[in-house]
Amino acid sequence: MATQVHEDEVLGKAYDARLMRRLFHYVGPYKRKVAAAIVMIVGMSYLATLPPQFTQRVIDDYIAPRKLDGLWVVLVLYLGVLVVSFALRYGQTYLMQVVGQRVMYDLRKEMFSHLQYQSLSYFDRTPVGRLMSRITNDVDALNEFLSQAMVTILGDALVLVFILINLFFLNWRLALVVLAMLPVMIGVTAIFQKYTRSSYRATRVSLGRINGFLQENISGMSVEQVFNQEQRQYEKFDKLNTDYYKANLQGLLAFSTFFPAVNIVTTTTTALLIYFGAQQIYGGPISVGGTVLSAGLLVAFFQYTERAFTPIRDLAEKYNTLQAAMAASERIFQLLDTKPTVQDPTSPTSLPDNVLGSIKFDHVSFAYVPGEPVLRDLSFAVQGGQSVAIVGATGAGKSSIISLLNRFYDIQLGCILVDGVDISQVKQSDLRRHIGMVLQDPVLFSGTIADNIRLLSDIPIERVKQAAEYVNAANFIERLPGQYEYMVKERGANLSVGQRQLLTFARALAHNPDVLLVLDEATSSVDTETEGLIQDALTKLMSGRTSIIIAHRLSTIRNVDKIIVLHKGRLVEEGTHDELLAKQGYYYRLYQLQYREQEAAVA
Repeated sequence: MATQVHEDEVLGKAYDARLMRRLFHYVGPYKRKVAAAIVMIVGMSYLATLPPQFTQRVIDDYIAPRKLDGLWVVLVLYLGVLVVSFALRYGQTYLMQVVGQRVMYDLRKEMFSHLQYQSLSYFDRTPVGRLMSRITNDVDALNEFLSQAMVTILGDALVLVFILINLFFLNWRLALVVLAMLPVMIGVTAIFQKYTRSSYRATRVSLGRINGFLQENISGMSVEQVFNQEQRQYEKFDKLNTDYYKANLQGLLAFSTFFPAVNIVTTTTTALLIYFGAQQIYGGPISVGGTVLSAGLLVAFFQYTERAFTPIRDLAEKYNTLQAAMAASERIFQLLDTKPTVQDPTSPTSLPDNVLGSIKFDHVSFAYVPGEPVLRDLSFAVQGGQSVAIVGATGAGKSSIISLLNRFYDIQLGCILVDGVDISQVKQSDLRRHIGMVLQDPVLFSGTIADNIRLLSDIPIERVKQAAEYVNAANFIERLPGQYEYMVKERGANLSVGQRQLLTFARALAHNPDVLLVLDEATSSVDTETEGLIQDALTKLMSGRTSIIIAHRLSTIRNVDKIIVLHKGRLVEEGTHDELLAKQGYYYRLYQLQYREQEAAVA
């Protein structure tokens, strides 16, 4: 099993103003909360610069002269600053977390709605795992940036500005010493960011490969075990795991180097402050801007220096968060900017109130991939109320007819008419309202039996039960614990294939499509007994409705009004079962082949 991984973790700019403006569009509805949080951040940043000033006063006014009277006033003020800082931090954290959660809620809702109206061609070329990653991981990355990193970046920038102002106000000579070391700290941070950027990319790509391999491997576990591939798959995983391990080690090396380098710069700055500060103190009281350099002021400078370098260090740590947010934004907006290939007309035509269900394919040509046609100049007509079967070898284009009739895809040439109306001129929802569809692979959802039949619409339980009885599903439903309230597991894992198929028949009947009932190989995956139950239900279900049946088992379509035979996307024969057998053409050969296979199976 080859693992195909889409390398969608490749990073663009570390900061993209265009993406940031678009992201803040989602913050707009909560601008009052954001404004309040910003005011609190400004207050917090200012209050963060006050403790060193309290330290200076305690040393110079009380400890050095050995006077403790009035010390409690400074301590109370210090405690008050801490309490107010706590309140401001609590308020801004709460507000920004609320904003982050609201933006996540809005984005996920918009993305899910956008995906619901995407054309099927988009899902044909886009892996499900990648879409899930967009709605979960990428949105979480944006939330972390909005609720934490953005606040940290703004707060740290303000703290740095306030500290530099205080330093120059206290002693401009010593402030220049600190300022001279700032470029060194910024340079160390820039080197760190360069290495963490490449490390981050390698880590994300390696993690994506592991996730893709695990999803594929676990889904195909039965095949792996049948062919004794456990050791081979283990070796593949071990290689992917080793790559991820090495990528993480690269990031750890960068972090383990960065923080000691920061400590060296901080310690060097402190040593320079001690040297120049001691000269000023012991050289005699030096008045700078009306301020006498003292031991307390020097200690305050030590504290300010530590606090000045902390924001730069924090900004470096938040660099990966900013980078992840930019990459996530780009991927999310790329998804939201993808327009459906099948769109409703600007001035749609409505189908008649009483749809008869006549269908006409008029010289229809269609290809999923340009240059590789699936249907070639196909023309046929179905009268309202007729039952029609479409047969042919695998790849003849049978299922494509069903998809085109539902307008899951747009044709390249020709037109498809329902009651004389071109379906390309009809709203998709209006068209599909008249179509009931049962697929070969029954799709069920987590929830009760009743919810899976009604699909959470307003269909009453009496109609649900009536539909189940019509398609012979009531017999097994009433034997289940809870009956119609029985909980179906994900994808109907606790039901047999036949039971799941019967439920999809009940679903189609419960929604009572006005005219069209389209059945796509719905009996090909069930046993003979269940097929008999379905055939009995079909007789009732198709009565008075236009019905299109696609079936591999030709024995199940003997009684339809017309059979359309396809070969390589072209109509080669049409007529009743007996008429086609009498022609001894393509249908006759298909029927004889199946008949001999059935005889061989019985023998």
